[in-house]
Amino acid sequence: DLARDVDKISVYARISPEHKVRIVNAWRNNGHIVAMTGDGVNDAPALKNADIGAAMGIVGTEVAKEAADLILTDDNFATIVSAVGEGRRIYDNILKTIQFLLSCNVGEIITLFVATMLNWDSPLLPVHILWVNLVTDSLPALGLGVDPPVANIMERKAKVTKSVFTKPMVAEIVYQGIMIGGLTLAGFIYGKQYSIEVGRTMAFCVLAFSQLVHAYNVRSDADSLFSRAIGKNIYLLGAVAASAVLMFGVLLIPPLESIFELVDLTMQQWGVVAILCATPVVIVEIVKFFTRIYLRNHKEA
Repeated sequence: DLARDVDKISVYARISPEHKVRIVNAWRNNGHIVAMTGDGVNDAPALKNADIGAAMGIVGTEVAKEAADLILTDDNFATIVSAVGEGRRIYDNILKTIQFLLSCNVGEIITLFVATMLNWDSPLLPVHILWVNLVTDSLPALGLGVDPPVANIMERKAKVTKSVFTKPMVAEIVYQGIMIGGLTLAGFIYGKQYSIEVGRTMAFCVLAFSQLVHAYNVRSDADSLFSRAIGKNIYLLGAVAASAVLMFGVLLIPPLESIFELVDLTMQQWGVVAILCATPVVIVEIVKFFTRIYLRNHKEA
């Protein structure tokens, strides 16, 4: 009876600690994510049993604080909303960073794997891969780690997953990795008709700069890169700018250019590089467009 009527009951009186646990379990059995607030010893079992236990930091007992997942230092219930929002932002940023790093690395693997299977000359030298991993991967990843929350972060339903590698997450990593690897190979094939050095230089440029562009793609799975919903991130902008400056230093400073075995590109070749580097935005924006349609139809259904 309690499980059936729990969503119709607003106030309980004279209940014991085990009753509070029953109420929490009744909500959870109906498929809800349950938060429990409390300050006394009698609240501890329910605080422990809830998905999120929030104890009062000022008037709360030590037992309640030990049992809780969250301690409100100001005893303000509105702080719970802020804390949940911050937690969601941190979790989202972890997913963005993982997706960015893995999709970029999958792109590198595909580039070398395909070239090896087809018995081509290597599109990338070891120093190129090391540079990309140290510069164009790490700095944008740090910028994504402090990304601001999306506009609707508190409007979506709560969800509990045992692993960050959900099916949609894996699918995005795979297709985006294939995208980056395919574009890098396209740059190599185009440049190789001039010389192997030009091909490697173009492949190196496409791989590095497409990853910098891709850092903006992963800021949201559904919202457009050009949408105000995802806000601004000056740290990511600075990281991408710093990575781009370092890349141009390697490409334009003769001693570094020699160390990396790169050559100067013509304006036409740079134009091809620019088109290939901008392609990830087009592809991901198309995927996001259909994702928004699916989510809207799924929500209406």
